[in-house]
Amino acid sequence: SSLIRLQLAPLTEAVEPVDFEEYLITHPPIVESGPLRDLIEFPPDDIEVIHTPRECRTVAQAVPEEGDTDAHVKDSVRSYTEDWAIVNRNWACSIFDLKNSLPDALLPHLLDRAPNEEIDRHNEEHRKANRHRELFALHPALDEEEPIERHCVPEVPKEHFGQRLLVKCLSLKFEIEIEPIFASLALYDVKEKKKISENFFFDLNSEQTKGMLRPHIQTAAISTLARSAIFSITYPSQDVFLVIKLEKVLQQGDIGECAEPYMVFKESDAAKNKEKLEKLRGQSEQFCQRLGRYRMPFAWTAIHLMNIVNSAGSLERDTELEMKRKGSWSERRNSSIMGRRSLERTTTGDESCSLTGFRPATLTITNFFKQEGDRLSDEDLYKFLADMRRPSSVLRRLRPITAQLKLDISPAPENPHYCLTPDLLQVKPYPDSRVRPTREILEFPARDVYVPNTTYRNLLYVNPQSLNFANRQGSARNITVKVQFMNGEDPNNAMPVIFGKSSCADFAKEAYTAVVYHNRSPDFHDEVKIKLPASLSDHHHILFTFYHVSCQQKQNTPLETPVGYTWIPMLQNGRLRTGHFCLPVSLEKPPQSYSVLSPDVPLPGMKWVDNHRGVFNVEVVSVSTIHTQDQYLDKFFALVHALDEHMFPVRIGDMRIMENNLEAELKSSIAALNSSQLEPVVRFLHLLLDKLVLLVVRPPVIAGQIVNLGQASFEVMASIVNRLHKYLDTSQDMHGRNGLLSSYIHYVFRLPSTDPNSPSPGPGGLGGSVHYATMARSAVRPASLNLNRSRSLSNSNPDISGTPTSPDDEVRSIIGSKEKKTNMMSSLGLLAPYALFHEELALQWVVSSGSVREGALQQAWFFFELMVKSIIYHLYFTDRLESPRKNRFPERFMDDITALVNTCISSNQDLELVERLNTSLAFFLNDLLSVMDRGFVFTLIRAYWKQLYALQNPTLESLRLDFLRIVCSHEHYVTLNLPCSLLTPPASPSPSVSSSSGFSTHVQDQKIANMFELSVPFREQHFLAGLVLSELSVILDPDNEGLKVVSVVHNLLSSHDSDPRYADPEVKARVAMLYLPLIGIVMETLPQLHDFTGKDQESGTSMGSSGEEAEGEGNSLISQTVAMAIAGTSTPTPIRQHGSFSAESSRSLLICLLWVLKNADELVLQKWFTDLSVSQLNRLLDLLYLCVSCFEYKVTSTLTFKKSKDMKAKLEEAILGSIGARQEMVRRKRSPSGSAFGSQENLRWRKDMTHWRQNSEKMDKTRAELEHEALIDGNLATEANLIILDTLEIVVQTVSVTESKESILGGVLKVLLHSMACNQSALYLQHCFATQRALVSKFPELLFEEETEQCADLCLRLLRSCSSSISTIRAHASASLYLLMRQNFEIGNNFARVKMQVTMSLSSLVGTSQNFNEEFLRRSLKTILTYAEEDLELRETTFPDQVQDLVFNLHMILSDTVKMKEHQEDPEMLIDLMYRIAKGYQTSPDLRLTWLQNMAGKHSERNNHAEAAQCLVHSAALVAEYLSMLEDRKYLPVGCVTFQNISSNVLEESAVSDDVVSPDEEGICSGKYFTEIGLVGLLEQAASSFSMAGMYEAVNEVYKVLIPIHEANRDAKKLATIHGKLQEAFGKIDGKRMFGTYFRVGIYGSKFGDLDEQEFVYKEPAITKLAEISHRLEGFYGERFGEDQVEVIKDSNPVDKCKLDPNKAFIQITYVEPYFDTYEMKDRITYFDKNYNLRRFVYCTPFTLDGRAHGDLHEQFKRKTILTTSHAFPYIKTRINIIHKEEIISTPIEVAIEDMQKKTQELAFATHQDPADAKMLQMVLQGSVGTTVNQGPLEVAQVFLSEIPSDPKLYRHHNKLRLCFKDFTKRCEDALRKNKSLIGPDQKEYQRELERNYHRLKEALQPLINRKIPQLYKPVLQVNSHR
Repeated sequence: SSLIRLQLAPLTEAVEPVDFEEYLITHPPIVESGPLRDLIEFPPDDIEVIHTPRECRTVAQAVPEEGDTDAHVKDSVRSYTEDWAIVNRNWACSIFDLKNSLPDALLPHLLDRAPNEEIDRHNEEHRKANRHRELFALHPALDEEEPIERHCVPEVPKEHFGQRLLVKCLSLKFEIEIEPIFASLALYDVKEKKKISENFFFDLNSEQTKGMLRPHIQTAAISTLARSAIFSITYPSQDVFLVIKLEKVLQQGDIGECAEPYMVFKESDAAKNKEKLEKLRGQSEQFCQRLGRYRMPFAWTAIHLMNIVNSAGSLERDTELEMKRKGSWSERRNSSIMGRRSLERTTTGDESCSLTGFRPATLTITNFFKQEGDRLSDEDLYKFLADMRRPSSVLRRLRPITAQLKLDISPAPENPHYCLTPDLLQVKPYPDSRVRPTREILEFPARDVYVPNTTYRNLLYVNPQSLNFANRQGSARNITVKVQFMNGEDPNNAMPVIFGKSSCADFAKEAYTAVVYHNRSPDFHDEVKIKLPASLSDHHHILFTFYHVSCQQKQNTPLETPVGYTWIPMLQNGRLRTGHFCLPVSLEKPPQSYSVLSPDVPLPGMKWVDNHRGVFNVEVVSVSTIHTQDQYLDKFFALVHALDEHMFPVRIGDMRIMENNLEAELKSSIAALNSSQLEPVVRFLHLLLDKLVLLVVRPPVIAGQIVNLGQASFEVMASIVNRLHKYLDTSQDMHGRNGLLSSYIHYVFRLPSTDPNSPSPGPGGLGGSVHYATMARSAVRPASLNLNRSRSLSNSNPDISGTPTSPDDEVRSIIGSKEKKTNMMSSLGLLAPYALFHEELALQWVVSSGSVREGALQQAWFFFELMVKSIIYHLYFTDRLESPRKNRFPERFMDDITALVNTCISSNQDLELVERLNTSLAFFLNDLLSVMDRGFVFTLIRAYWKQLYALQNPTLESLRLDFLRIVCSHEHYVTLNLPCSLLTPPASPSPSVSSSSGFSTHVQDQKIANMFELSVPFREQHFLAGLVLSELSVILDPDNEGLKVVSVVHNLLSSHDSDPRYADPEVKARVAMLYLPLIGIVMETLPQLHDFTGKDQESGTSMGSSGEEAEGEGNSLISQTVAMAIAGTSTPTPIRQHGSFSAESSRSLLICLLWVLKNADELVLQKWFTDLSVSQLNRLLDLLYLCVSCFEYKVTSTLTFKKSKDMKAKLEEAILGSIGARQEMVRRKRSPSGSAFGSQENLRWRKDMTHWRQNSEKMDKTRAELEHEALIDGNLATEANLIILDTLEIVVQTVSVTESKESILGGVLKVLLHSMACNQSALYLQHCFATQRALVSKFPELLFEEETEQCADLCLRLLRSCSSSISTIRAHASASLYLLMRQNFEIGNNFARVKMQVTMSLSSLVGTSQNFNEEFLRRSLKTILTYAEEDLELRETTFPDQVQDLVFNLHMILSDTVKMKEHQEDPEMLIDLMYRIAKGYQTSPDLRLTWLQNMAGKHSERNNHAEAAQCLVHSAALVAEYLSMLEDRKYLPVGCVTFQNISSNVLEESAVSDDVVSPDEEGICSGKYFTEIGLVGLLEQAASSFSMAGMYEAVNEVYKVLIPIHEANRDAKKLATIHGKLQEAFGKIDGKRMFGTYFRVGIYGSKFGDLDEQEFVYKEPAITKLAEISHRLEGFYGERFGEDQVEVIKDSNPVDKCKLDPNKAFIQITYVEPYFDTYEMKDRITYFDKNYNLRRFVYCTPFTLDGRAHGDLHEQFKRKTILTTSHAFPYIKTRINIIHKEEIISTPIEVAIEDMQKKTQELAFATHQDPADAKMLQMVLQGSVGTTVNQGPLEVAQVFLSEIPSDPKLYRHHNKLRLCFKDFTKRCEDALRKNKSLIGPDQKEYQRELERNYHRLKEALQPLINRKIPQLYKPVLQVNSHR
């Protein structure tokens, strides 16, 4: 009973997993070695620890020079130089690369490869040969920006740079060149009022000018000759200026005087002012000689940086996009280093500032401003700069110094050569030390930058600002300050650490400030840069000496006189002193040991300026990676180092700490770290975390007591980590991991040295550089290596001094350390027992509470990852990575972990936190699977899983999937599922005996269903796979979650597929076993899958069904077959009809299904199929049918729909809130390239992952990419179809084995045929035909008796393949077709059915296929004939003859077709040919019908809707004829007769001839149209075509035939539709309609072949002009015969063939009009009547008896030609032969009568028109009564009526004309009257004129009209007289 209960555990509950480790021990592997063996356990080299040297930017490592450095410096330097410690999971990385790598180029000729010629009935080996190993390489997963399971490798920690700008100084020229000029560049931010870079000093003096300073210049170091500099700007804004300051050598006179010559003299006047210039130059030389060491301010200017960048960019912007993209890129890069606070500040309106994308610009600066002696301070500068931006700048009014400074400004290149860092280190690459370098200029960022230090840098900047000597007695006017950095008080103790400016030595011992002439209170603008020694002592100080410089040379006056002294001690209480100082100045040299004190201290007996008041302002700034400049950090580091050195008392600040209160101080200093500034914390992050880890791992011993600092350290760690997250939230990856922290864990963190002999954690202390760790860890290790590895060599050990000791010492120390690690106290009393970091961490976390616990949970990922790295380190260094997992960790640790996992969900936090925790935990468990007891981890997974399920929150569903996806992304996922276990009941104590005999036999022993269903044993043993599949099988909502689950499965299978470990087919079968239940699951979701079959109707059917039907069917998602399957299912599970899957999800699911079918063991599948019911098997076949459509090769570029839908899905996901909205925002902010590809250059090569590519996807693919895509799609289609074929074969075998279930063979056949109908490759088709032949030979009666419809289909498919251009396909198709005939013959000595079907197929093929090639089909027919001739068995029967008949018949059809091919471009001829072929089929109704349909199709294509409708009416009539023979139903049409009203041509469809086949004969009239439904369909199509043609009256006639049928069927719905359509049709009848224009076309010339001397009436679209048809035909035939060969005969006279050039082609075209006799006009009333059923047409030709066309009225004759056509228009073609011609000739008087009648009609029409049209009326009137008209009415009357004709025959005409004129004058009068009523006052005069003319005309006509011919009236009179 317990077993039964187990079987029924619902899918929503996670079952108890197998105890993994236990299972492995109790089930030893069956196989010894090989790929299968590797599935069983993780590989030995699964994890390794690697130490890689960190990359150094500079050629030499930046390290302090001094030997004896203090502990803190040592530690800091170690932190900047030691190797990265990286843990690698060897398999994890390779899998991801596979997933993202494209498959190799596929075999290019795959799509047209030839097969082995033999036809093999069991085509298995062929089919299995050369198959694609990897299905998923052909169908990569949907692109996700960032698959959730990918953990990106964090960026390597490196030095921070903002946006870099390269400035090159090219030249500086003044109007006069008399002395050297020195320049400096620096950046200033006006808004922040801050100098944001150090100075770059350069000079562009010529060698000659430099020579003037010879005595003062030592040789210039090359570093000081730089003329280009790279500036870094982290926060570019509109407020940044590049300021250039110029100085010159000090000379007598203030700045204004000294600048005067520069402003007065012009270069152009040099010759004129030669003497003056010489004099000036002489003075300069004197000053240089004497005062060369001093400088004076001279001039300055500033450049508004953003102006340059923006205008440079706009000169020729590379597209907007480029600019924007780059902009946002740089912003993104910055956002990760600015805090949130500073971010908020920057985003106000200056995000547009970017320096990365502009085009390099060359500037020439022409104006400099003279420096004002009293406005030198920075404050003044900011005022000037702010003022410069105003349009009316004060500066503009000043007189400038004209000069030319040329600069190049450009974005700095990626890796510039010859660069020096601010510390003068060479940056790689630095090929040659003699080249003039570029200087990198240190940035002083405008706001905080949060980046950890990674290199040693220790600089100090001293900026003297101002001095006030106003109250000092004595002479002190020209003041300079000498700055020195002293390490003692003796003058010799000045250190050479002051950086040189330009053209001087690298370092100097002193620096002088510039002198302002005669100013007792000068401002300074100098910057002195000092290289600080690494270790500072109390004696280090900065000494300032003030001098008065005498500019004039006087007797006995020294050059410089000291006038004051002051100093700044460097250390105060052990901390570096920086900041603003206002110092008192002493008048005399300071006394002994002054340097320890500050000058503020009043030393006894010293004289001070101004009573010891502060008179000297100076600022000291340090840029240092040694001095934290934060009191809390300083204190903490100091205490930790005190512990190390164990020297008491410790002096920190002004406190002295004794050993007994050290513990309290230490704890408080740890807690106080929370108060420290964030910026220094980040800068010293690596060191700080290292120290905290050290305190946890190695608790200090203070006063003999072990002090446990674990809790304090853990708490402060949690709070630091949270602070970083809170303020630096822009630098997070998709999982919310802060980049700084994750890179710390990945690269920096390591366990502190495990070696008890290393006294201090010095450079090697935190894990030392274990040089041996990276060596390959093979199973057999050299002994020494083992020893080395167990202990880290400590470089900090003084006696080792960096080299390893002898192995003996090492052995000794190891033995020592192994003995009793825990109780060993070192002699120093320093070393406590060594705690394991991960255990301590877990413990502290579990026992923490309140805000600490909250904080740790917030950033759980950080502690999880620390823990994992610590575990791996610990296992690695204690050699336990290979030990059994059960006893690797103490019980206590396992309990702590369990407790942690449980807290992860219990606390009901906000959604975002739950999401973060969910992924963190998933990654943690994934990591643990690599190192811990796996069964234990499974229980953790299950526990968490259950908790998630229990919460029943829809949002959590997607979290569950994320969790699963991450856990399952483990690189040994397959192994974790125990793929080799067989599903024995859990109770089995030992492996079954038979298990050694391999897999398939063992299958028999268990219920096969267990493997295919998510049974409990399945879920227990394949724990993770079970979870995934359970999730898949319980999705209720395919829309949201479906997509996710499907992609989880898709990604899993995809990674198995591409994994080299599972390449072996046997192994793959094992892997596929884990997914067998997928088949059942997908079968159940069938109704919800996207219907791929519906989109485009099969290419085989000729015309789509009628409008309504098509609408009805096309929109339903589920195809009929599927619906049937749903109805007939007897599956026990209720069908879930909730939503339906999108096309992508469905495609993914199906490809997963195919993968399982491809790789699973065939015997297992077959066994399972035998157990399935018929309805289930049918459902499987429906599924395969869907697969065929889904993976059909689309000729266009395929994946276009994918992207957009993807985006839509993402959007919906965000809207529906399955992702926290904020996380979505974070995701967006992140760089689009996502994750591992952080740095800029990578943005380029990961383009496919960025958003902005997706829309443009289709356009910017290269040809090669598109071809590659097509190749992949083609291969995918082939492989998918071959898998389907394999599966069909298995199904067929199942049927053969069970000898039941024949009913499903129809389904198999249907799938086969469907696959033939789709676009397929040659490779697939040959296998497909082979399978089809086998199927037909196994079950012949299937085709010929049951599935007749499919027989027709098969013939069509085979024929189409027979006309393929690829010989192999033809070979296979001909073979199939021949066998088909043969098998049909064998059944009944006649293969009428196949004959009929083949003939019909050929016709429909020929008629519909555009690219049909008869040559190939001919070859196939020949092949079939050859088979028949060589077929020995049947030689004696009638079979060969029958085949021959058939083939010849087919050939005849083909020949006609060939002609059609020739006339493909000639629509009339083409239709004629089709018409002829159709006529040839008069005796086989099915074929005639096919051709009529083909014609209808052609007409529709050309928009000849009336003709298409006629074809359909003819088809319907044909069907009606045969239906009436078959069955007698009153309501059906009687045959053609019924259709007479629609068209008189229909009677030709009547079946009266003798050779008409009786419809009962087998194979005749068996098509789908020969049914009542078929007839209705044809008529409905005809109605819709008529309606499109605008012939609404005909629509009515069609419906008259239809209505009785629907009435008989009581189909009210259809009737309603019809009457609706009728109402519509009648409603439109009164509208404007145009039907057609007719032309007579005569064709003459032997070139035309059959057409020579034929005459046709062509029907052209309405309003076709003669010129148009003439142009069309002339152009068309011109192209065919050559333009000079075709002539159009311009007149319409009869053509005499003899007079034409026999080598040319002649066309005569005449416009004709429909002709009706008078009696016909009674019936033809409406416009429609006059344009329908037309058989007679007329055209007129004017002529005179002497051969001219036109003459005078009395000689003008007219010829009327009346043409009769063989059929009435509209007909089933657009040109109809003329069968009869008659001519009527009119004499001149008759012509006149017609003219007058026409005029009279026009007048009548214009008069009675409603609504009246005044313009038209006036036109007609003007033409009738206007005097000017030549040959007008009056002239006609005068010519014909003035005399009575002599010939009595003409009397009647004379009289008729007379009456016409009577009528005419009457009409004119009416018209005038009408016009009078219409006109306005402005036309009164016009009306009068018309009336005058009319009266004139009437008078002139009067005598002519009234004269009667007496002879005509005689008989009448006589009668009267008799009375």
